[in-house]
Amino acid sequence: MTSSSRDDSVSLLPQNAGHGHQNLVLLSLYRPPPYPHRRLLRLCAQYSAAFLLLAALSFLLFPSDPSLQLVRLKLNHAKVRLLPVLVLDLSISASVRVRNKNFFSLDYNYLGVSVGYRGSRLGFVSSDGGRVSARGSSCVNATVDLNGVEVIHDAFYLLQDLGKGIIPFDSKTEVEGFMGFFFIKFPIKARVSCDVFVNTKRQTIEHQDCYPE
Repeated sequence: MTSSSRDDSVSLLPQNAGHGHQNLVLLSLYRPPPYPHRRLLRLCAQYSAAFLLLAALSFLLFPSDPSLQLVRLKLNHAKVRLLPVLVLDLSISASVRVRNKNFFSLDYNYLGVSVGYRGSRLGFVSSDGGRVSARGSSCVNATVDLNGVEVIHDAFYLLQDLGKGIIPFDSKTEVEGFMGFFFIKFPIKARVSCDVFVNTKRQTIEHQDCYPE
């Protein structure tokens, strides 16, 4: 019994098993593909990071207009002359703060201050250009001198305001320039308007109300 079973097992082997060359086939280790939801999560994370980076760059580099603030407005003199015609003498000094909210410098080539009465411009003055550093501010002083300005269309209202002792004027301040980022230049513009009430008896500014446009 023992010898017969041993012979059967030997007879199952090929007769030439110990002779000649043998061909061996190597199979690589099978790795199952990654789960689909993991790949989807990885793509979502990559797109989210790219979006956040783009949003941060846009916030830091995309220019915004500067802000203007009328920090000081002083009345030098105000006088109305009736003869031979109705004329106005007025001198107002203004100090304007230009604030640059961006992360690169601002070059402005024009800053102007105008004074009007009931919608009509009476006078205008402009200053030289300048530069405001990144995230910085700069103050610009300007004086509007009006001497012998004839008031024709609004003479009746001017006489009424003169009788009350309070003359309402309007002032507009605007700045224009550009911001440069390497070889790209972005134009900028800002404006602030003020309602100024001048006390002709005390020779002072009674009240002022400013708002950006």
